[in-house]
Amino acid sequence: MNELSQKQTLVVHGIAGAGSVALATAFTYPLDTMKVLIQVGSSTGKELDHAHVLTRLLSVSGNAGLFNGFGWLLVGRIFGLGARFGVYEILSAFYKDGRENNYLFASEALLAGVVAGAIEAVISSPFELIKLRMQVSSASYVPSSNFALEKGARTPLIARLLHGCYPDRRALDQYIGLISTLKAKNTNLTSALLEYPWTMTGSGSPPSVSNVRRPSDIISLEGWSTLWRGLRSGIVRDSVFGGVFFSTWQFLHQAMLDWKAAGMNPPPRLNEEVGPLSPLTVSLTAGFSASVAAAASHSFDTTRSRSQCTVLPKEYKGQGGQHSLLKLKKS
Repeated sequence: MNELSQKQTLVVHGIAGAGSVALATAFTYPLDTMKVLIQVGSSTGKELDHAHVLTRLLSVSGNAGLFNGFGWLLVGRIFGLGARFGVYEILSAFYKDGRENNYLFASEALLAGVVAGAIEAVISSPFELIKLRMQVSSASYVPSSNFALEKGARTPLIARLLHGCYPDRRALDQYIGLISTLKAKNTNLTSALLEYPWTMTGSGSPPSVSNVRRPSDIISLEGWSTLWRGLRSGIVRDSVFGGVFFSTWQFLHQAMLDWKAAGMNPPPRLNEEVGPLSPLTVSLTAGFSASVAAAASHSFDTTRSRSQCTVLPKEYKGQGGQHSLLKLKKS
């Protein structure tokens, strides 16, 4: 009977935790979309502001664009936060083992948070990449059909690796014009260029994020390893966030317990004897700790966002790609 009660308690806590994560994610997701668009759209001397980003987003995708990719972030956050707090609880239990007052030092919370953040980054990386691609796509204009190649001109390679993408006719004509002065034996230069991944867009530039946002498109064009692109900066970001968050929270939580215990007579011997703290105070303390951690890790978050927004086609080694590349080299 006791085991059944424990299982029910675990299920209830799991459902409540997932619901809390979903509610918090939905509430803050539009702000996350704005943050990502500012991070990837700003450059040196040209920083975007919130008004410009919001106007662009609403004009391209409407209000629905604010929540584009929400499902991917929700799934990734449930798994990621579960791993973060699960690993932290295991490590903190190891540190507190054998101590009478169940006390955890801030330095120990820092180390546990660093490890927990690193594991969270590995688990949530694929979900964050897809989420970011969808957010950027929601604010990206689709090229006008007046300058797109007709559907019949799409090569099998483009149809397979870039679903729904039609190369820019104007850019392709300019690209062909630049190399038309070279001596070439290949009479069908356009088709040969479109068989090479770096020129599938018609201009020699990498494909747009709006054309490579679905998991199948990302894997076929860029490879499985792309799902963990920017992992090093992601590990540093989440490690810094986890370490600063848990250490700050532990320090402030212990300070609040000591403050409450100061007015008790007789003075409590253990933290458990102090009693629970005010839910509002605990929430404000957690929010402050998260704010400090976010400020400390923000630069690494920007680095990772820009890395994940870059499309890097893998070297296509299929028969068509090799044949077209050989023809270009002979030209």
